[in-house]
Amino acid sequence: METHVLSWRCRRLSVVLAVPSLSPASAGLLDGTALVQADQERVLPVGDGLTALFPHGGLRRGSTVVVRGSITVLLALLAEATTQGSWAAVVGMPELGMLAAAELGVVVERVAVVPRPGAEFGAVVAALLDGMDIVAVEPGAGLAPQLARRLSARARNRGSVLLSCSSWPAADLELTCGAATWSGLGLGHGHLTSRSLPVQAKGRGAAARPIRRDLTIADGTIGEQAPPQPTFIGTPFADLVESVGPVDPAAPAPVEVAG
Repeated sequence: METHVLSWRCRRLSVVLAVPSLSPASAGLLDGTALVQADQERVLPVGDGLTALFPHGGLRRGSTVVVRGSITVLLALLAEATTQGSWAAVVGMPELGMLAAAELGVVVERVAVVPRPGAEFGAVVAALLDGMDIVAVEPGAGLAPQLARRLSARARNRGSVLLSCSSWPAADLELTCGAATWSGLGLGHGHLTSRSLPVQAKGRGAAARPIRRDLTIADGTIGEQAPPQPTFIGTPFADLVESVGPVDPAAPAPVEVAG
């Protein structure tokens, strides 16, 4: 079954991409079908450490999401979806390493890569939105707002998810990643073992209220950072009990002698 699905997708994309003059507004499904409402309301899964950042607990089909400041977070979003059987595409990221993507859990066999779409950026992305579940793009600084809105409308109509690495007009959700803090190195010794990354999510509608989470990235996985442990001042209770020793309930109570 998967072979037939992939073959159909490839034929669809080859037909659209073979027409250089095809405009983003005209690129679409040849049979004119659209996803039913039930499909549009489906949510693509994300990793456990990222669910709190999304008002629907995952990538809502038909939405446009911006991920600023971290390719790792963007790849983590692709990882969970492709692991669960979704198809994805990456457009305009020639320096993206597929080995790094695989180490983060992305099923690279389910990812189509168009590193340099050039002047056909809009037509390429529109065609991929017709055939893929997720399309991740780096639009660059020259993206016209009108084209961006048409591509978001295309994603909304087809039930795909559009991910952008940079600013995108009227995005449904923006994830802004702050500066990472590395752990593992001591004073002249040790190895980098993990990093902490603050992420803030804010968008429209259900995502209007900002949410901030501190993520931990280690061994190719992303999880929510554990809350700090309480700090004891003085002698911990366990050490105090050990120093006093066990209490014998049968022992007579001490007698106070008035001085």
